[in-house]
Amino acid sequence: MRHTIAVVALMIASAFAASLEAQEADTRPGVAVLPFTNGGSFGPGSEDLATLEVGVQQMLLTELAQNPSMRIVERSRIREILDEQGLVRSGQVDPNTAARIGRLVGARYVITGVFMDLYGDFRLDGRVVDVETSEQLRALEVRSQRENLYQMLVDLASGITDRLELPPLAAVALEERRTREIPVEAVTLYSRAQVFEDGGRREQAIELYRQIADRFPAMTEAQEALRQLQGG
Repeated sequence: MRHTIAVVALMIASAFAASLEAQEADTRPGVAVLPFTNGGSFGPGSEDLATLEVGVQQMLLTELAQNPSMRIVERSRIREILDEQGLVRSGQVDPNTAARIGRLVGARYVITGVFMDLYGDFRLDGRVVDVETSEQLRALEVRSQRENLYQMLVDLASGITDRLELPPLAAVALEERRTREIPVEAVTLYSRAQVFEDGGRREQAIELYRQIADRFPAMTEAQEALRQLQGG
């Protein structure tokens, strides 16, 4: 019995060491994205944009993850650190706070941002903080009509990659992302489902993900979230 326990313990220790070595071998810069701030939304449908603070965060992470030149910090890890440290989940954090969060999650860069909507004229402002220096790099701005929100996120991710001076996403892959048929309604529903999931409202999240998967099949993010929640 003792021999068996020792063997199991050795196996666990070996697996942990291998995992640690794999992480250390990954020299790509880590990138974390904080929840975006609603800087002001006005006009018809503006109340549907409240959950975009989380939705924009997650979808931007997804777009950045398309580029293998960076390592993305999962949103669940960011939420965990924000909870543990008693830090705000949204709001315009200063570069020092962003750098502190970045160090806690093992990121080299932290992305913060604001979105604003004025009667359908939508704007995304992104900021890149260098964790090592706490310096905020030059801000990015993407602006278009609200209906083009998903394409704006793709462009913002591309701009961030450029700011980090990393190899860009291949032109063919970038065009494939930009031409996906994902209307703003799909993005807002997905954002609401993310909030439900964060709040432990599993059944409501599943129902919304299912609606998105049925109505907007191009939005594979919802299909993947549904699969994970259903344990498939």
